[in-house]
Amino acid sequence: MKINNISELFALIDSSKKIIVTTHTNPDGDAIGSSLALFHYFNGIGKDVSLIVPNKYPGFISWLPGNEHIIVFEDDRKRGKAAFAEAELVFCLDYNAIHRSGSLQELLKATEVPKVMIDHHPEPEVEAFEFINSTTQTSSTAELIYNFITEASKKPSVTKDIATCLFVGIMTDTGSFSFACNRPDTFQVTAKLLEAGIDAEWIHRKVYDTFSEDRLRLLGFSLSEKLVVRPEYATAYISLSQKDLARFNYRVGDTEGIVNYALSIKGIVMAVLLTERKGKIRLSFRSKGAFSVNEIAKTHFHGGGHRNAAGGDSFDSFESTIARLEELLPVYKESLLKIEDD
Repeated sequence: MKINNISELFALIDSSKKIIVTTHTNPDGDAIGSSLALFHYFNGIGKDVSLIVPNKYPGFISWLPGNEHIIVFEDDRKRGKAAFAEAELVFCLDYNAIHRSGSLQELLKATEVPKVMIDHHPEPEVEAFEFINSTTQTSSTAELIYNFITEASKKPSVTKDIATCLFVGIMTDTGSFSFACNRPDTFQVTAKLLEAGIDAEWIHRKVYDTFSEDRLRLLGFSLSEKLVVRPEYATAYISLSQKDLARFNYRVGDTEGIVNYALSIKGIVMAVLLTERKGKIRLSFRSKGAFSVNEIAKTHFHGGGHRNAAGGDSFDSFESTIARLEELLPVYKESLLKIEDD
């Protein structure tokens, strides 16, 4: 059943009692923030809403209001499956292809209820959803959710809890307003969140100033021992093996932001962080200017994302994946070197 317009979607929401909100595998600040905001909104209008995420997410966003209601599917498959069995409507936030939902993808493929995608990544999988709200122009899915809630509601609806969740989504997906934030709309939405009573300085500290000692030492090790700079390709990368991560008692989220330090080097246009996980190698890409890491992640590493921030996976060995990355640098040399790093 295709949903033809936003009015039809709002009518379907009105008539649905049980709603599920989902997001992508390895959820980040935008994924959790936007999902919790929509969870709070639906709960506030009397819906029986379940928020299900595929796997664990970083501790620095686990303090968000409503966190205790999140079902982590890989830890509680029984509850997740039960919610899907009763759902009348499913929202898919911050991802635009079913495979990006990780362990949830089989349930999403099997469900016969309408799926609504709200996302800001390029090239959505149009045929997989009954309704799509997709644009690459917004800073984050959280910004889209703000617009969705304010359009859907007939009364003031952005509570302090909702605003807190949305601010985390926008703040983390723009690197504390350092990229993907050149549109006035982003700051206008942020101003509305401040008007809702949030404490932006406190939120920033909760997200960025709560490192464990191990996490800080992992950062130092990454920069002093594992950073490789290839100025002839305007590229830098950091590779962390499972042994490296274990040495610093790795927890989910501990490598967050490390790749940005490599990108901060003058003259570097692309930075990559490779982390060895169980059964795969995770690659996080960042870039400056018009150079698209989305294209590299999508073409060579089963991934994708945005022009300047993307991720992918390799199922080769750790050493082979590093070698593959090195082999690609000459291929993209011309494109990398023509980007001016001011």
